[in-house]
Amino acid sequence: MTQAVTRKLTLNEFLSLPEGETACELIDGAAVPKVSSHRFHSRTCLALSRTLENWALSRGEIGVEWAVVLSRGDKPWVPVPDLLYISNDRLSSMGDEDGPCPLPPELAIEVISPDQSFGGMAEKATDYLSAGISRVWIVDPKAKTITVFMPEKLPITYREDRVLSDELLPSLALTAQDVFRGVITHG
Repeated sequence: MTQAVTRKLTLNEFLSLPEGETACELIDGAAVPKVSSHRFHSRTCLALSRTLENWALSRGEIGVEWAVVLSRGDKPWVPVPDLLYISNDRLSSMGDEDGPCPLPPELAIEVISPDQSFGGMAEKATDYLSAGISRVWIVDPKAKTITVFMPEKLPITYREDRVLSDELLPSLALTAQDVFRGVITHG
């Protein structure tokens, strides 16, 4: 039996693909479609986006499913975090350029979908940190938690009314309770 050999895409080939209805990530040379959002995933992203957008007004930009050009190991990697924050300082080097974010943002946020595991997302968080992203939040709508990953530190999980604040994100203070209020209407 003969198996078809699929050629791996280069970064330039991936970036030249036509835009489709489904966002794709470049993973190990393959264009991998991002999983479509479910109701609570979408509502969680919206709640976080509203909170962060107000905070970031004069500080930087919040991106929603904005692809980021990174590397994982020695291979190009273009993930599409659910949300990201990039400061005005980093944005200034981009000018008015459109397309994927060409440098690591300060914060990447991934919201766990029903078909994803915390362990798989924690592995992705480690990859983000290794690629130069300073903070990664893994948000779990089912557990109603926000777990913060930082370089060379153990992750910290925030739940209920424990205040999440960070010197990297000055003046931002939020709780999981605030984020999930109204997201999940039962349970």
